[in-house]
Amino acid sequence: MANWIHQLHQIVWGPWLLILFLGTGLYLTVRSGGFQIRGIGLWMKHTAGSLLVREKATIGAGKISQIQTACTALAATIGTGNIVGVATALTAGGPGAVFWMWVSAMIGMMTAYGETWLGICHRVQNQEGKWLCGPMVTLKKGAGLPFLAGVYGLFCVLASLGMGSMVQANSLAEAAEFAWGIPRWSCGIILVLLAGIVIKGGTKRIAGTAGRLIPWSAAIYLTASLAVLCLCWRQIPVVLGQIISAAFCPEGAARNLAGGAAGWGMKTAVQYGVARGVFSNEAGLGSLAILHGTAEDGRPEIQGMWAIFEVFFDTILVCSVTALVILCAAAQKGFPLENGAALAVQSFSECLGKLGEYTVALSMMLFAFATIIAWYYMGRQAAEYMVGGGKWASVCYLIAYLSASFLGCIVRLETVWELADIVNGLMAIPNLAAILLLADQIHYPTEKKRIQSGSEKRKAIGR
Repeated sequence: MANWIHQLHQIVWGPWLLILFLGTGLYLTVRSGGFQIRGIGLWMKHTAGSLLVREKATIGAGKISQIQTACTALAATIGTGNIVGVATALTAGGPGAVFWMWVSAMIGMMTAYGETWLGICHRVQNQEGKWLCGPMVTLKKGAGLPFLAGVYGLFCVLASLGMGSMVQANSLAEAAEFAWGIPRWSCGIILVLLAGIVIKGGTKRIAGTAGRLIPWSAAIYLTASLAVLCLCWRQIPVVLGQIISAAFCPEGAARNLAGGAAGWGMKTAVQYGVARGVFSNEAGLGSLAILHGTAEDGRPEIQGMWAIFEVFFDTILVCSVTALVILCAAAQKGFPLENGAALAVQSFSECLGKLGEYTVALSMMLFAFATIIAWYYMGRQAAEYMVGGGKWASVCYLIAYLSASFLGCIVRLETVWELADIVNGLMAIPNLAAILLLADQIHYPTEKKRIQSGSEKRKAIGR
């Protein structure tokens, strides 16, 4: 079974899908004149630079503030992929995978912008007056392809149950068991109860919880990471050099930091770097379009720039810090890049002792919980699109989602990451098709140009 899944993973994440991911992002990068680079001052100004100002605005009852929308999107992207995903990428693809993770993130910033822009412009309101948004709506309303919309909706539901629920719950339970000896079944019961309480509170409670969890969990993790890098600072230049050189090594030429042939090469570095980058920041999956569809500020350029920032924060910052911690600790302490998911915990433990173990375990648990509640919202949106909404559909999806979370806690998923990668790849195909088909509709902001509202944009494209 595991061998069959691995072969399917190799087919789905073969050269053709890597070319589609990178090609779509590169196409939008060229069309925008490299906006993610030339416009860094503008999108930083309208995202991180505007948080304090935006939070002073009065938010009506039931409305979701910009920082809550951003934190919910970050909750979906900053999960165990930023720790466990990076560790498994290094184990499978070597240090060179980090370079290709950076490349996919830089190019993927424009993919995230494009899918979010289209999602805002084509979003619709359901019978309850709530926004329904995402690639399934864009494909049906914008591109006139209801079949592909249904395909995306199906894979999004599967991804929410797998990547959003089981994968995150599995990592959360492993971390709790490793650090504090909490039995997996107990962890599963506690997780289902807590997640159920948050989820039953609706979109507002999900966004509010994410808005509280993400800043604290990111601060804890980045502080611990900085402590490790301060202890291993002499290794940083060596590690950066190896990341660049290993990214272009012929097959089998790369070597482990601790010595000995590793068998890594450029092909595996590209494959796992891009796949884990997408798993982490989700650029190209369409999930950011679903999450930003709830934003009260419905200006597509603003939400698109937030999507760019989220990819930057997730991969360029958090994933890079994880990779540097692992590689620097391995170089200084002399342990090999093996053991996959346990590699991150080992790196913190080697440098900070028990404190490091507890810190990374707590970070993984907070990240995982935030991702679980955020992905519930995305999966519910897709499920609502597939069956047309209704109370019973929502109840059935809720039961299935929480059941998947509990199952993820008690089952040891040997091939869980490859399964998640496969669903990600299949989910991305219709979304990337929508972006390429509707690329002419995407506009890019400038300092001199007034940023229009979503309704103005919809009128401009005749929707």
